[in-house]
Amino acid sequence: MSLTIDIAGVPPERLLFALSPLAELTAMLHVLAEPAHHPAHRDWAAETRSALRPELAGQLLEAEFLWRSSRADFLLPGRPGATLADELDRVDRLDQDTYISTALVATCGTDRMLLGRPSPTRDGATRGRILDLARARGPRQASFADRLIAEPSVVRAHVRRMLEECEASFFGAEWRRVAPRLAADLRLRADLVARRGVAEALASISGAVALDERRQRIVIDKLQDNTTGARGDGVTFLPTVFGDPHLVAVHAPGWRPVVQYPVVGGDRAFPEPVAMELVRLRLEALSHPVRLRLARTLARGPHTTGELASAWDLSAPEVSRHLAVLREAGLLSTRRRGRYVLYDLDTSATAALGTDLMAAMLR
Repeated sequence: MSLTIDIAGVPPERLLFALSPLAELTAMLHVLAEPAHHPAHRDWAAETRSALRPELAGQLLEAEFLWRSSRADFLLPGRPGATLADELDRVDRLDQDTYISTALVATCGTDRMLLGRPSPTRDGATRGRILDLARARGPRQASFADRLIAEPSVVRAHVRRMLEECEASFFGAEWRRVAPRLAADLRLRADLVARRGVAEALASISGAVALDERRQRIVIDKLQDNTTGARGDGVTFLPTVFGDPHLVAVHAPGWRPVVQYPVVGGDRAFPEPVAMELVRLRLEALSHPVRLRLARTLARGPHTTGELASAWDLSAPEVSRHLAVLREAGLLSTRRRGRYVLYDLDTSATAALGTDLMAAMLR
């Protein structure tokens, strides 16, 4: 599964690395809504929530669908501004239908409800379908969707005031703290582009981002299978401190593609992610009872193929076939001892799959 961004014909200078106050505020709001996703910021989330004015805390709860499970596209600007106010001004310039549709997609969790349909502000059938989807997700989602469709200008103004109050309450101070770190990351990316090229710069932001072999598509390891295009307009990359470990992408038709990537630092609670395909290979490799038995044996020390065959009453060719699967999944290391090859379990790669698995391996 992957998201691909077609960049054929897009010059390198239109792959923009930039700071976005609005995108970082959105990342912070996501941390407040889902602190379990962000162990490194759990204390910050608890302290910030406890210090919020009760009215603001309630407003954030009412609108959290805009940033909790997914992000409303207008919260990740393709052309960032210098300040939060600048970026909110650009959001204000979005036409009503565009704002409503992206807010509803984030609220209801699917973009299929609006594909090929007229605006819910003008069509009763579309409005009814959207409200049904919102009610299925909960009463707060239903209430927000209903108010957004009925009084979009009022809701838009309310959301802006709420984000402005976040700046006064906690974001302003946090932005001053993290902005230098984000700016340092941008300097690093610019240096990589200049010295090693775009492919190296993209690979450096995450192991889940790469250029294809023809260097015409950016491939991002994400849950959805989807394709979008830069259409000569370019792609924007936004570093984030509070977004770690998420890699967020805007890819809706009509929007400039945006990728928000976590800045690597000493406070990371999760390791750099590997490709989901590699995780699948590793899980499948260990799901076979014989390979799991061999892996548990190798967790206790290196063995040759013959030693493993003897220990488990298997043929050497059978052991070799299972070891090949484990090696392809990156779970084994090898070294030569005379004319023999010793196999050893890569405990760091195995442990990365889960502490329960590693504990069971070593039991």
